[in-house]
Amino acid sequence: MYPGSEAQGERLLVDAARVGDEKAIAELYNKYFPRVYRYMLVRTGNVGDAEDLTEEVFIRVLDALERFEWREVPFSAWLFRIAHNAVVSHQRRDGARGRVSPLSPSLPVGTQGPEEAVEARLALDEVMEATRNLPEAQRKVIALRFGAGLSVAETARALGKSGGNVKVIQHKAIVKLREMLLGKRPEGYEEKV
Repeated sequence: MYPGSEAQGERLLVDAARVGDEKAIAELYNKYFPRVYRYMLVRTGNVGDAEDLTEEVFIRVLDALERFEWREVPFSAWLFRIAHNAVVSHQRRDGARGRVSPLSPSLPVGTQGPEEAVEARLALDEVMEATRNLPEAQRKVIALRFGAGLSVAETARALGKSGGNVKVIQHKAIVKLREMLLGKRPEGYEEKV
């Protein structure tokens, strides 16, 4: 990793990648690939589409990297804006068919036994199915926050929303997911229309 604070290190890393430093490009790829892939998997619910779209995102990033300019947003927000645009283009191109393939058996499941691994996969499939039933804005926030692991601030910048708005959308999404998955709302919760 490049020296300095995390933000300075990332800036040095991105600047080196912008001028073609292959080691820096590889480091950015290794750092962001898992997050972009998880985001795409949550957004598409399809392993094959997630793999293809993740590859497409990194091709787009490489093509646009030399034009990247540091502004008030971090590199990750710029990267996930490209990822968001790629998934939107994919959905327009292929239609919102909601094609779903079961999650790949190659997805890591930790040190669980076979029964726990199957249960975990089934639960994940159920969560992903429920996520597809959320409104688009909620799906985007859930995918960025939990699929890609972005902070509230990073998610807000990637979506062009305020941090408070992201928190509200996230809360509503979690309540709806809880209701879909468990069939109940938290005590005292009333959704305002």
